[in-house]
Amino acid sequence: MDGLKDTRRLVNWKYVRSLLPQAADYAAMRRNPRRDIIAGITVAFVALPLALAFGVASGAGAAAGLATAVVAGAVAAIFGGSNLQISGPTGAMTVVLLPIIAQFGIQGMVIVGFLAGLILLALAVLRAGSFMQYVPLPVVEGFTLGIAIIIGLQQVPVALGVQRQSDSIPIAAVMAVGEFVRQPHWGSLLVAAGVAAVILVTVRLRPGFPMALPALTLATLLVVVTRLDIQAIGQLPTGFAAPSVPDFPWAHISEFVMPAIAVAALAALESLMCATVADAMSVGEKHDPNRELLGQGSANLASSAFGGVPATAAIARTAVNVRSGARSRLSALVQSASLLIVVLAASQWVAFIPLAALAGVLIATVIQMVEISSLRAVVRATRGDAIVLVATALATVMFDLVTAVVAGLLIAGVLALRKMSQSSRVDQIALEAGDHSEEEWGLLSQRVVAYRLDGPLFFGAARRFLVEVSEISDVRAVILRLSRVHSLDATGASILGDTIKVLEDRGITVLLSGVKPEHDATFRAVGVYQDLASEGHVFSSTPEAIEHARVHVGD
Repeated sequence: MDGLKDTRRLVNWKYVRSLLPQAADYAAMRRNPRRDIIAGITVAFVALPLALAFGVASGAGAAAGLATAVVAGAVAAIFGGSNLQISGPTGAMTVVLLPIIAQFGIQGMVIVGFLAGLILLALAVLRAGSFMQYVPLPVVEGFTLGIAIIIGLQQVPVALGVQRQSDSIPIAAVMAVGEFVRQPHWGSLLVAAGVAAVILVTVRLRPGFPMALPALTLATLLVVVTRLDIQAIGQLPTGFAAPSVPDFPWAHISEFVMPAIAVAALAALESLMCATVADAMSVGEKHDPNRELLGQGSANLASSAFGGVPATAAIARTAVNVRSGARSRLSALVQSASLLIVVLAASQWVAFIPLAALAGVLIATVIQMVEISSLRAVVRATRGDAIVLVATALATVMFDLVTAVVAGLLIAGVLALRKMSQSSRVDQIALEAGDHSEEEWGLLSQRVVAYRLDGPLFFGAARRFLVEVSEISDVRAVILRLSRVHSLDATGASILGDTIKVLEDRGITVLLSGVKPEHDATFRAVGVYQDLASEGHVFSSTPEAIEHARVHVGD
């Protein structure tokens, strides 16, 4: 019983229940079902080739990509925090999954996806979704650019019709080009380039038209009729089932923890970014970030159960959903149902789709992912923003996505702290005439100075404060005006105490004025007042401090 009470204290079960589906969430599904059904079918046309392509690109296979689009898409729609979001396999996730599948195999991927789902559920309960607002735009743009580069490089061997010869995606792309130069395979290149060109030209001439599926169909017919020697997807299963894990060494589960954290972090980041985009594209929509984490966690658990790859929200498919007139979660459910029909009724035809054609779809997707105008705007904003964007993109290509985001956040944080520290000022001031009488002005001219501290007093700025103020000489009293210090940490308070001690050791009396109530506890905790000759040297206003300085100078 005591354990149950402890659990209730640790977990706010009322909040947990609020994350679960509510009847009111689905009221919109009855308002205009026709628009949602049309939008869902339209998205399915876009999602089918992408699900196949991302499944193959991840190393799990086309069937796993379709399973993810069907199962995760439906579950995320039911439990998620956005009414308009479409979930499934994505390019960013394929980049994370490649090394996982290479190391652990398909069974390992299923376990990683299951663990990632549990982590996402925990993040939802802990309300971690609210922290998405603190990710800077340069990190997001650099992250997207890096993903686009990785996916593009990943398609080079397939588009050139050569075998991948390295686990490193950039090295494999370079080696593929060298192999193609020695032994060209023009059929694959023409198919990939043709599919990509048709999609990109259609996007420019008819924005919003789902050309990927017709382009795939035309490419498949061309390859079948001409009997080009190009590798195809191969036969798909007519249903979904999780890979068996008969003798998995559960004693080594710790090996899967870090990959699962990477998958969960990516799923959370990309899904919350996507939900924000969906809100911006629609009118009156506002997603619940913590419910969205719950939805993605549930989707990953379900996807793993059916042998799918880990899932996340897909920005491109969500954008198509919104532009197609979707108004509720019904469109995502229709999309999943449409894909399921394809799996059950047309899998034998899907088997003939050339891998080079899928590479063309992904190359076109990559080109559309990168918005040059957005990149240019960030790079031109400030030098710090440009550094963060480039560093995040390079880290994505050279390391992995989670490392890239962490590196981007760290660099952005350091630059922000540097900017904050530069904004803090320590000025010797002429005290306003309204603060004191002419007699006091005369006394203040006798070796009494006042300094006003503006801005934050924290570890990034406090050292400069120590240097500037401790160099004061030939004075008898110093008044430190603190009313404009808007933020304070332990380091800043401690260095203020050190500065007071340095001055008083030289026989200079230090008086403090305008200490804010919220800073008083910090000053007391680090012993600032103990460094004063008297705790009575702390005043609520500058005129009071001046009056005391008058008495001191007159002694």
